[in-house]
Amino acid sequence: FIEVYNYKGAAQLAFIVLNRETNMVYTANIGDSGFVIVRHGEVVHRSEEQQHYFNTPFQLSLPPPGHSGLVLSDRPEAADTSNFQVEDGDVILLATDGVFDNVPDQLLIMELTKVQGERDPTKIQGVANSIALMARSLAFDSNFMSPFAQNAQEKMALML
Repeated sequence: FIEVYNYKGAAQLAFIVLNRETNMVYTANIGDSGFVIVRHGEVVHRSEEQQHYFNTPFQLSLPPPGHSGLVLSDRPEAADTSNFQVEDGDVILLATDGVFDNVPDQLLIMELTKVQGERDPTKIQGVANSIALMARSLAFDSNFMSPFAQNAQEKMALML
């Protein structure tokens, strides 16, 4: 599985390889896209956001000639890597920060639990569509305190 988010010439990346013989996943993540692995309604493993500072994620980019010192640019070697033993029935979600910034973990887990052990691609796609719609709806709900907004509020409180 690969999830790449490209914005204005830079990209964040979440990458997972599953070895079916050993049930091991190997991951690499750079930026604020990422993954979460859910087992029996619990998050058992997840990526960590990589940020230079609040709301400034690591990103792969090639600055224009002569501008390398003016543009934040990270190398692939900066990726956070891990490996993790998975079990039959685990649900792995790869997503951009658009999902993780807007959908609280408890809502993600509730949706992902619906497809634990599921093999029907139509049902799996239905849950993926539901999560995407939820992220979009919550992003535009001015009355909803998103995980991103909560994090921003905490950062601001620390600055005061």
